Amino acid sequence: MKYLEEFQNPELARRLLDEIRATVTRPWALMEVCGGQTHTIIRHGIDQLLPDEVELIHGPGCPVCVTPLEVIDKALEIAARPDVIFCSFGDMLRVPGSDRDLFQVRSQGGDVRVVYSPLDALKIAQQNPHREVVFFGIGFETTAPPNAMTVHQARKLGIPNFSLLVSHVRVPPAIEAIMTSPSCRVQAFLAAGHVCSVMGMGEYPELADRFQVPIVVTGFEPLDILEGIRRTVRQLERGEHTVDNAYPRAVRSEGNPAAQAMLADVFEVTDRAWRGIGTIPASGWRLAERYRDYDAEYRFSVGGITTREPAACRSGEVLQGLIKPHECEAFGTTCTPRSPLGATMVSSEGACAAYYLYRRLGTMPTPQEASPVA
Repeated sequence: MKYLEEFQNPELARRLLDEIRATVTRPWALMEVCGGQTHTIIRHGIDQLLPDEVELIHGPGCPVCVTPLEVIDKALEIAARPDVIFCSFGDMLRVPGSDRDLFQVRSQGGDVRVVYSPLDALKIAQQNPHREVVFFGIGFETTAPPNAMTVHQARKLGIPNFSLLVSHVRVPPAIEAIMTSPSCRVQAFLAAGHVCSVMGMGEYPELADRFQVPIVVTGFEPLDILEGIRRTVRQLERGEHTVDNAYPRAVRSEGNPAAQAMLADVFEVTDRAWRGIGTIPASGWRLAERYRDYDAEYRFSVGGITTREPAACRSGEVLQGLIKPHECEAFGTTCTPRSPLGATMVSSEGACAAYYLYRRLGTMPTPQEASPVA
């Protein structure tokens, strides 16, 4: 995108807000799926500028947040081994496991390294042929293709000491799980534009039709969000439930065929646990059988690790849109970015982190009261 400021224009934002106000006649509850969209909404106060009839519910679209506790514990177990170089994106290092995080493993002597691409981890494996190098592969359909390509390259180049700890999840099954929940209040979705730029929109019409909900593919800047809301409210008021692309500068209906082909070659669909939510059928990927030698969970025999979520953390309810972050009793007191109970507080896309960072306090104490060392 050439000019970012074009999508942050206050005057255009006011016009979109006026159109939304002129359109809405009754209460509607919309869920933005992506955590990046949540941060834009909270940072710019979009939810507070909307008419009272339009409620935004924050969805489970933060990849760090939905990585289950048992996978974090598997990562910690592998990273602590003396023969392992454990590579990850930086936002995973503070995510709490059952009794520690990756930063603590590193402070205790583990070789934990922050990388900016899975190919960086593959290069480290080439440079250290006598050590095992593991990359922590998490995320939605956006990060899965480069991780798949890296495994494909490792096999092509004959690099035997590289493996991937996989925790990839898929958006459409999550939408289905939300809509079939007895407590669901969601009447429409703002779909994540970057996911659709990879996978296209082919899986969404069936969901929109079956659950009678509009699904509008939306970008991440303030005007993107407002345009997505405008189109969604218009559909709701008209009694429509179609899939609409409000992010055409990045999304084509067919997505990215090359990325999809790579995913089909390296991964296979599987049931996947989501942190705080539980197992959603067919909602994730795992390495296909022909790439099983590159599966870190298989290579290091950590498949048997099971965990229990901390009772004080209500991140699962936050991820399902059942409560707002500040409605959790631990928010800003026993759970802060410096001492998080759950990933929603530490992740750069987490809803709890957004509420804390942009001072959506609710009943939250001041930073001095919440953390004496702040």
